[in-house]
Amino acid sequence: MKKLSIVSALLCLLATPAVALAETTECRGTLGPQRLDNIVVPDGATCTLNGPRAKGSIKVLTGATLNANAVTVKGNIQGEDAAAVNVNPNSFVGGNVQIKQGNNATVDDVVIGGDLQLDENRGSILARNNDIDGNLQAVKNTGGLVIATNRIRENLQCKENSPPPTAAVTSPATRKTSVKRSEPTIRDLL
Repeated sequence: MKKLSIVSALLCLLATPAVALAETTECRGTLGPQRLDNIVVPDGATCTLNGPRAKGSIKVLTGATLNANAVTVKGNIQGEDAAAVNVNPNSFVGGNVQIKQGNNATVDDVVIGGDLQLDENRGSILARNNDIDGNLQAVKNTGGLVIATNRIRENLQCKENSPPPTAAVTSPATRKTSVKRSEPTIRDLL
């Protein structure tokens, strides 16, 4: 009976499909058109992506720089405390683009399936000509912020940016707009 139990257990293990683990590609330098799972730009590294497709997400770590050209990302692009995150024209991101507590960033002519979040960045930020299915949120950025000619399907939320954003123009497709200037208005003072 013990032999039957052991054989049954082994057969169950062999019959169980293998779990595919997503691979993470570390990018230092340049990657061209290819299919990848996840991409990480390590601390202090510079990565240029020219046309790859990522089934997962791209993470840009402390002091790192990402230059993404014509990329397709099923998941998110996330930069926290990065030196620069540049997502350039003809790129598609299925999830969110989140750039937080970093320096410079450019998100230009990108289709974003989720939100564009720009929070507490210290350098100059440009968000221009994007098609955003979710929200555009810009909060507590201090290096100068330009938001221009984006199509935003949900909310535009700007608050506590110093200096206040310039060229805040969105298309009529925007359903709701909530802009709070960093400097008080007369109404705020009453």
